[in-house]
Amino acid sequence: MNTFVYADNAATTKLSKTALDAMMPYMTEQYGNPSSVYSFAKSSKQAIDLARQRIAACLGADPREIYFTSGGTESDNWAIRGATERLSSKGRHIITSKIEHHAVMHTLQRLEKQGFEVTWLDVDEFGVVTPESVEHAIRPDTILITIMAANNEIGTILPVSGIGKVAREKKVLFHTDAVQAAGHISVNVEEWNVDMLSLSAHKFHGPKGVGLLYMKKGVNLPPLIDGGGHEFGKRSGTENVAGIAGMSAALLEACEKLDSNAERLRALRERLTQGILKIPHTMITGHMENRLPGLASFVIKYIEGESMVLRLDLAGICSSSGSACSSGSLDPSHVLLAIGLPHEIAHGSLRLSLSEYTTEAEIDYILERLPPIVERLREMSPLWDRVK
Repeated sequence: MNTFVYADNAATTKLSKTALDAMMPYMTEQYGNPSSVYSFAKSSKQAIDLARQRIAACLGADPREIYFTSGGTESDNWAIRGATERLSSKGRHIITSKIEHHAVMHTLQRLEKQGFEVTWLDVDEFGVVTPESVEHAIRPDTILITIMAANNEIGTILPVSGIGKVAREKKVLFHTDAVQAAGHISVNVEEWNVDMLSLSAHKFHGPKGVGLLYMKKGVNLPPLIDGGGHEFGKRSGTENVAGIAGMSAALLEACEKLDSNAERLRALRERLTQGILKIPHTMITGHMENRLPGLASFVIKYIEGESMVLRLDLAGICSSSGSACSSGSLDPSHVLLAIGLPHEIAHGSLRLSLSEYTTEAEIDYILERLPPIVERLREMSPLWDRVK
């Protein structure tokens, strides 16, 4: 049987048995619409209520501050569009970073075309935005700060708590895209000083197509989707009961195993990193220590990242050359350009992201197959000819 190694967990994760078991009753026997008044629908309504309570406890929030959505992209859009719609009379200035996920970046670019002004903060060579740079960018007409909690390409964890403290002192709404962070590092909305937070279930072994927006009491965003007034009148559409139940189960399990999983993943990541850095002209990207436990991102110079990913695929290894949302793009990663890498080097990116299901044998298999792939691609590279 051919070897198969899944090392692209930053793109999506395997659905856990715990999540699947939690979902099954609401896809088969207990399929009532939670908005219906008859007794058959009561179990669906109870499942949503219980999920909201469990998720709120994991995030340090109040259940009434949790609003279920279709995923991180919708949550990001709702937070940003809702805040600008509500506060546009007070100002039209927004602060963000140059390494945000496309769900944030493209939403802000559209708002720029509508007359909003966006300050795109620089990051350092590790992908870090400092609270001081955020504070210096705040103006009297600033209405929103949106900075991610952890980067999806290089794994750097950002100082969200410090940024949130600045935002709170300056009385500016603060949103964080925590899609890559939730389930992998401790997330507490009070400690982070956030007003809004987005997450998506499929990043921590929950189902695809469901996520949430944490909205602090008093923020009171207008709805992004109008209709029957679901989710306390804020997000219309019949709830994805099975998905919500699965997300709750997956997040609860991730929170319970957070420390043990992180310790194991750091050891696997270190084993992987040390092996790959033995390849000449290779460097790690992102912060060396303050990064997501299971994410390792590299630049392997003088080759094309997409070619490397395709050849790894032929060897049975799933990897990425950056964000899954930009696969197929010929442009280098905006994240790698933002941390100061030149175009020709940024093209050689490789992201390997692990999960609790990753084994040492799989790490060793990657380290066995990657070096000859790099050697072969460099033999075909005109850039490598110049180096030689």
